[in-house]
Amino acid sequence: MSLAERTRREHLLASGAATVERCRRCAIGGTRSHSVYGEGDPCAALMVVGEGPGETEDQLGRPFVGRAGELLERMLAAIGLPRDEVYICNTVKCRPTLFDGVRLRNRAPDPDEMANCRQYLDEQIEIVRPRVLLALGAPAAKSFLGPGFSITKQRGQWYVGPLETPLIASFHPAYILRQTGGEVSAVKRLVWDDLKAVRARLDEPVPVPAPAPVTQPDLFGG
Repeated sequence: MSLAERTRREHLLASGAATVERCRRCAIGGTRSHSVYGEGDPCAALMVVGEGPGETEDQLGRPFVGRAGELLERMLAAIGLPRDEVYICNTVKCRPTLFDGVRLRNRAPDPDEMANCRQYLDEQIEIVRPRVLLALGAPAAKSFLGPGFSITKQRGQWYVGPLETPLIASFHPAYILRQTGGEVSAVKRLVWDDLKAVRARLDEPVPVPAPAPVTQPDLFGG
């Protein structure tokens, strides 16, 4: 990727982040501390899409930080991808919350919030043009594959995402961290299978477009 193209993509993503910072389409735009647009390599082969920012992400304005972020970094490192070589974002760019009578708590984004934010996610995919999309968690997978998608039954399979991009879904790192006992090992094995599938797809040769046919010019004017 040329320096000029990388710079162009960086500018487009920065412009998108500024637009999201001004956005108040949803009520959660008024309760957030920071918008969380996304970060990473603008020319990344892999884009990771989660569901939405949590409390720590909201405080720092960055996706996948805290314990879930640390686990995601270990997951990526296991298939030879440093975090800064991946583009990471969420289906919604503000922290979805509910008030439990004492404090704001995290919740999954609702369909209207994901619909309001979809323009921003589509723009990120259009700018980065990843070779593979990895959706983490049921809400992220459903945002691409519809409300009937089952993360427990359909994760680990390949689908066609936006711009004909290969898409695979796996469990969210926060879900892995909530498991206990023997369930932890079982879930980790499934996630490892999904990560290996991502690595294998990224290792496939990049198709080279066929050159345009060369036609003989009419050198003698008929």
